[in-house]
Amino acid sequence: MKLSFPNPSHSFEASKNRVLFWGYDNTIEISFFVELDALKRLCPVMGSVEMEFLQAFDSARTRIYEVADKIYENGAKRSFAYVLAAKDF
Repeated sequence: MKLSFPNPSHSFEASKNRVLFWGYDNTIEISFFVELDALKRLCPVMGSVEMEFLQAFDSARTRIYEVADKIYENGAKRSFAYVLAAKDF
């Protein structure tokens, strides 16, 4: 079964330079983090402030969800948190 992403919320973690969002495998919540380098790969003209990071996420949301689902499936569903890096895109 594919993950679902019914919650469009996301936030920026300044201490780790990444955006946090959530996916669901039935009732299990899975945390995902997108590193800034990954967002820059998806949106090369992205600026350098939090609002622009979140806008870049929004503009690439469909692709990010596809990659998150693939990484989750390939990880054999063994974790409740995954980091999406530039190499994943």
